[in-house]
Amino acid sequence: MTDAALPRRQPIALRFPSVMIFLAILALFTVGVTILSEGFGIGVISTSFIKTLGKTLCLCLVALAMDLVWGYCGILSLGHMAFFGLGGYAIGMWLMYARTEIIVLESLSAAPLPPTPTEVSDGIASQIFGVVGASEFPPVWAFAHSLPLQLLAVVLVPGLLALVFGWLAFRSRVTGVYLSILTQAMTLALSLHLFQNDSGLRGNNGLSGLQNIPGLSDTPQSTVSIWFFWASAVALGLGYLLCAWVVSGKFGSVIRAIRDDEARVRFLGYPVEAFKLAIFTLTAVIAGIAGALYYPQAGIINPAEIAPIASIYLAVWVAIGGRGRLYGAVIGAAFVSLVSTWFTGGQAPDINLGFYTINWVDWWTVLLGVSFVCVTLFAPKGIGGLVDILIDRKSPSRHGADLGPDQGALREQEAEK
Repeated sequence: MTDAALPRRQPIALRFPSVMIFLAILALFTVGVTILSEGFGIGVISTSFIKTLGKTLCLCLVALAMDLVWGYCGILSLGHMAFFGLGGYAIGMWLMYARTEIIVLESLSAAPLPPTPTEVSDGIASQIFGVVGASEFPPVWAFAHSLPLQLLAVVLVPGLLALVFGWLAFRSRVTGVYLSILTQAMTLALSLHLFQNDSGLRGNNGLSGLQNIPGLSDTPQSTVSIWFFWASAVALGLGYLLCAWVVSGKFGSVIRAIRDDEARVRFLGYPVEAFKLAIFTLTAVIAGIAGALYYPQAGIINPAEIAPIASIYLAVWVAIGGRGRLYGAVIGAAFVSLVSTWFTGGQAPDINLGFYTINWVDWWTVLLGVSFVCVTLFAPKGIGGLVDILIDRKSPSRHGADLGPDQGALREQEAEK
């Protein structure tokens, strides 16, 4: 058969119109927010809310990763926010180092003799680690001075941790709830280690002041927030394209088959462990990139951010949005993030019942838990299922088609079911 006679595969945009619809909506949303912002627009949307929207886009990106590993591959990971946090720590180390270096150089500029590199390094270490009673750089900060190396760490550190953990777990064929417990244990161990002052990352104090970008001290936060908002939107768009491409071909068919019947896929000769390891590692890298964009907008990261409860929240977002649908994961994360901001930010009015006053700051987590239970029981397809109803998404018509090995057997009757 010649190359001209071979069937050509349609572009992903034609096979999945929802991808182009999502990207168009994301582009319109980005342009609209930019026009309404304080930094580049008419000032209707405050800088703090721009940061909230930017952080929400990052949460949508990590929700995509969670949906890919859980909704499509069937691995309920309760540790992906650990990878998210590691990405934040990697970029936060450079931000703290570079910002502190500027402060130290300014303070030493008045000295009669130019400071030596050792004096500058000691001054930076004292400024950063004085809060935990240390004055020297731990080994983990060996490359904190280099932005390219720390950006590489954003990808490599979560990826390598996921690769090693996944290889050990999948080769032992740990599945189901036991694998979920293992991922949660990994997250708990990591967070407990980071809480210690000798972890090298300032213990419970974490890394702070990350919103102050080195070299941009004269640039207003209204402008910087828009830059990060743009970067978050681009990352979400590219992440959506990547995930759609992964699930669209043979690879996507295999991981869905693993989700539905792992034993049969293994019996057919597919290397199940390799497929699961590839998805687990890829989604860890995506989560790390999302964290690297999130925490400069949040301004601070500490070990509490990667506690096991954070990964449980992530699973709840995907379940509410509708797992197994990329747009469902985005909808769920965006919905819960913005509603959470409204309830916990004091904007939701308290409800006085006479004998008790419902304070939503305290009751929001209860409401989130109830919502998760209701979605699980009554709407297992989540909010994404409502989108299917609105666009009248149906299975293709199969009337008159052969539905099995016995051609012509009850074709019309089976097609009606």
